[in-house]
Amino acid sequence: MDRARRPRFVLAALTAALLALPGITALSSAARAADVDVAVNGGFESGLTGWTCTAGTTVNSPVHSGGSALQATPAGSDDAQCAQTVSVQPNAQYTLSGYVRGSYVYLGANGTGTTDVSAWTQSAPDWQKLSTTFRTGAATTKVTIYTHGWYGTGAYQADDITLTGPGGSGTGQPPAPPAGLRATSVTASSVGLSWSAATGATSYAVYRDGVKAQTVTGTSATVSGLTASTAYSFQVTAVNDAGESAKSTAVTATTSAGGGGSGGLPAHALVGYLHASFANGAGYTRLADVPDSWDVIDLAFGEPTSVTSGDIRFNRCPVTECPNVESDADFKAAVKAKQAAGKKVLISIGGQNGQVQLTTTAARDTFVSSVSKIIDTYGLDGLDIDFEGHSLSLNANDTDFRNPTTPVIVNLISALKTLKAKYGSSFVLTMAPETFFVQNGYQYYGTGKWGGQDPRCGAYLPVIHALRDDLTLLHVQDYNSGPVMGLDNQYHSMGGADFHIAMTDMLLTGFPVAGDPANVFPPLRPDQVAIGMPASTNAGNGYVSASEVTKTLDCLTKKTNCGSYATHGTWPALRGLMTWSVNWDRYANWEFEKNFDAYFG
Repeated sequence: MDRARRPRFVLAALTAALLALPGITALSSAARAADVDVAVNGGFESGLTGWTCTAGTTVNSPVHSGGSALQATPAGSDDAQCAQTVSVQPNAQYTLSGYVRGSYVYLGANGTGTTDVSAWTQSAPDWQKLSTTFRTGAATTKVTIYTHGWYGTGAYQADDITLTGPGGSGTGQPPAPPAGLRATSVTASSVGLSWSAATGATSYAVYRDGVKAQTVTGTSATVSGLTASTAYSFQVTAVNDAGESAKSTAVTATTSAGGGGSGGLPAHALVGYLHASFANGAGYTRLADVPDSWDVIDLAFGEPTSVTSGDIRFNRCPVTECPNVESDADFKAAVKAKQAAGKKVLISIGGQNGQVQLTTTAARDTFVSSVSKIIDTYGLDGLDIDFEGHSLSLNANDTDFRNPTTPVIVNLISALKTLKAKYGSSFVLTMAPETFFVQNGYQYYGTGKWGGQDPRCGAYLPVIHALRDDLTLLHVQDYNSGPVMGLDNQYHSMGGADFHIAMTDMLLTGFPVAGDPANVFPPLRPDQVAIGMPASTNAGNGYVSASEVTKTLDCLTKKTNCGSYATHGTWPALRGLMTWSVNWDRYANWEFEKNFDAYFG
């Protein structure tokens, strides 16, 4: 008989009989003082890291503890098993425990060297603890633990799976606790941490107030999503195949009161440019007609009266070009209505045709006054910097992104800091550089030590770095781009999730500028980063399908569904997506918006 169709009462009877056999038990035993938890990522806080699943993912609700849990759905002849192989000691006693929800959920261990064991529940409408014990054989050094459902019974959840016993012998004992933990940077919503490497460690777990916050492979991390003016306690553990070390000495850090923060954005935001000053093949879309899914609306574009004047003007699309354009009064009313609904409306400066070069302090001051006039006239929430082309480039002797000397860079930084100070902490500041000006800085910066390189290469890096505590969002344009080298030292090209994953990983991990390990661009907070993508094939080169967008988000926020590029962390707090443009998405029947809504809810 096909086991997918086996009657449930037969299944229950067979399993009950198995549990009655010697060595198969659902009883728990108290862990000895020397025991450790040798399971890796048993709380699924780092996505599916450490697990191999046939049909599993991580979810934020329901969870037993922490912020994530496993959810897996049996289908056809697949029972949705998730398993991991761990190192154990021979002739040793172990206790396997975990919490599950659903019907016919199993927790067990294979390859024990004695009798393989399992525990199960027929029905667990809420979290139920399963536990079983086993003793390893005389030559056993590896055991596979697993959880699975049953055919045709629907999704199940699992969380907080532990295997408690002596540390495994596969790589020796778990590492010693990391030393030297310290806070390296503090903002209103994040704390940067670093520590010394632990011998034999393959990864590190970061704990915030006793709860695991993330897992990383390096010796630094940024914990984001924090509350301003709040004290937090941090600890780190070292992990290898044998298990997890004890926690390090705690470090306390208090977040600052100000900074860029979230700008009042939701946890995951959808950002789109609205063609407000021109029409093209996508047609004109009235601001009032932009759906509520769009959290940040960038009005495209404010442009200068001349390249070096600093005098920015925002001219709304004329009736001759946009027959359905709304009146100024209706436009201003739409801004207020969007804000009343919790949305942010910004003026975007630059674009493809709007070259802006603040070569003098006079141009800087004119930029501040003219942009302020636009913001005040329409009651806007802030400013987006979309400098492209030749707006930013570096002088030949300007080689340190942390201390720029080029006038167009220095004056832009000063202007943006002035605007931020003028409007206060609620001012939303975003940037939309091209990959050439940011990630390409991993290989080249300015003209280079020996000259001959494009002086625009990496030219956004000093601006981003100087404004990182004031910056609400960075959404690099992952389109209209040539191949770019990632942190794996391989070139990545547009057309699939891999490009977006590699480019975003660089922003969230940080990278040595021009390959100089003494000149590292620090990582941004994940809540400061959105991924820029074209809304449709008509919108620009580099369009990817909705399924590739989903792969990108899965990999970066859950470390699942990844391709060839191995990320350096998992960032569930990634802010969201940006697209060019709202108009082109409307033209494409709102595919980009619908996929975002389906993913983040």
